[in-house]
Amino acid sequence: MRVLDKILMFAGKENFSLDPAIGKGYVFYQCLKYGKMMIRGRFFSLGYKNISNTLFLGKKVKIMEKSHLSIGDKTKIQDEVYIDALSREGVVIGNYVVIGRNSRIECTGGLQSIGKGVKIGNRTTFGNDCMFGAAGGIEIGDNVVAGQFIRFHSENHNYSDMTKLIREQGVTHRGIKIGNNCWIGSGAIFLDGAKLGNGCVVGANAVVTKQFPDNVVIAGVPAKVIAVRGNENSH
Repeated sequence: MRVLDKILMFAGKENFSLDPAIGKGYVFYQCLKYGKMMIRGRFFSLGYKNISNTLFLGKKVKIMEKSHLSIGDKTKIQDEVYIDALSREGVVIGNYVVIGRNSRIECTGGLQSIGKGVKIGNRTTFGNDCMFGAAGGIEIGDNVVAGQFIRFHSENHNYSDMTKLIREQGVTHRGIKIGNNCWIGSGAIFLDGAKLGNGCVVGANAVVTKQFPDNVVIAGVPAKVIAVRGNENSH
């Protein structure tokens, strides 16, 4: 068995088929890259039972409040990810998860009250430059496929009292929840109180502000249902 095949199996890609057009130099680079990530992950997990020693860890990753962090098997945290895990329920990242490079997970917006935290299910993947603002709590299911530049804001400002400054009126924390087996297009934004059922598809750059049932396709600003999966041609 080739070294690359062994690395792919270790990373959970047992049925992965490499494109024959990919050259040996590129393969060597990927082997070297993931080998280094494996080594970083081993050192990172030392002394922490809640962090798997099979973690793949990128370069220049910054973690605050490591004791509030839980990471499952063979998860990949790509280069320059920032995680501030200080929160009531912590940051819980499942098995075989991918957090894209330059992404940020921030659980607490101020020192007066710490945030709720984040839970990301198994085999869920996010592209680069995603933002998880988790003061009100973010829960993401299993097998979610998500693109780049996705933002979650689980906190909203009150503003109805015209006699006070907006910054003096407090915030709401209803939280954000994403079901299993969803596909989220690049640039989508989820605001406090947003909820997706299982099997949903979210169009690129959609702004999700409310709750949606299972298996719907949503898009727009604000997002609305444009189709039901399996019945797209009827719309």
